[in-house]
Amino acid sequence: MTRYIIRRILLAIPVILGILVVTFVIARSIPGDPCTAALGERATQAACEAFNARMGLDESIPVQLGIYMSNILRGDFGNSIRYSRPVSLFLVERLPVTIELGVAALLIALAIGIPAGIISAVKRNSRVDVATMVGANIGVSMPVYWLGLMLAYVFAILLKDTPFWLPPSGRLTPGVIATPFYEVWGLNLNSGSMVERIADFFANLALFNSLISAQWEVFVDAIKHLILPAFALSTIPLAIIARITRSSMLDVLGAEYVRTARAKGLRERPVVLKHALRNALLPIVTVIGLQVGTLFAGAVLTETIFSFSGVGRALFDAITGRDFPVIQAFTVVIAIGYVAVNLIVDVSYAFIDPRIKLD
Repeated sequence: MTRYIIRRILLAIPVILGILVVTFVIARSIPGDPCTAALGERATQAACEAFNARMGLDESIPVQLGIYMSNILRGDFGNSIRYSRPVSLFLVERLPVTIELGVAALLIALAIGIPAGIISAVKRNSRVDVATMVGANIGVSMPVYWLGLMLAYVFAILLKDTPFWLPPSGRLTPGVIATPFYEVWGLNLNSGSMVERIADFFANLALFNSLISAQWEVFVDAIKHLILPAFALSTIPLAIIARITRSSMLDVLGAEYVRTARAKGLRERPVVLKHALRNALLPIVTVIGLQVGTLFAGAVLTETIFSFSGVGRALFDAITGRDFPVIQAFTVVIAIGYVAVNLIVDVSYAFIDPRIKLD
């Protein structure tokens, strides 16, 4: 097992480097000028030349790539062209928002998609099965941006004066302030240190920070703001997981060992959950891992619609502003996360099915 994990990590390194190089070249090949995006359309040629020299954009692409790669090896993602701030600060501020949104969306997709797929397979060709598959097809076909706008309209406007009202945008209500957990605990951290950056990363996970520091008002408010964007983001993964679960369960429910279990007089629930579901998990786990990419892709639109200041919103602003360091840093972090999730999926195969040997 350990050898397999190490081998997969080593194989992932060239993949991540390849993504970094491709992103670096494409970002500099798209139309647009970082100087104009940062200084405005009326920036003079002299001002742009000084700007490019200050940002290192006057060198050739191979030279810029070499400098950037050497900086990455030292853990330096550079400074934002648009805001003149270290990109690592953007990662600390924005990445927790997207992680929180993605995890919430994935939990919703799993909590609804897997049971829906199981019930649909057990009650094959029934009204429940037809309704579930119709709903799944609608969920796959429904654009996230349209669903997000409709949810905001319904729950923020139509249900404004009811207990079902939910905030249509933002992460916290104005005036609700989340104090970092280390300040609540009275911890003194060195300003600018790595420990403070790590602590700030976890503090920017609003639910986690408010939960461990007993800030219940912040916790409830953060959940209310998270419901609509998380549900909008979860619809496509939810529908795909439900369909794959149904298909996989149908294959297993017709197997001989399931018929044998029923012939022994076992109740239907243990047969379905213990015997059938466990053997149907491999394709389900595989598609769950693949849906992580869908969540990151959908986060760009979802965070823009609901004014969530996460990776998706930062990438959108960076692309429109030709902020190369921010684009590259977030792309690499997303690639690393995707590789890590797929590694977890592969390792989980051995725990789900003992017949699979990874080494």
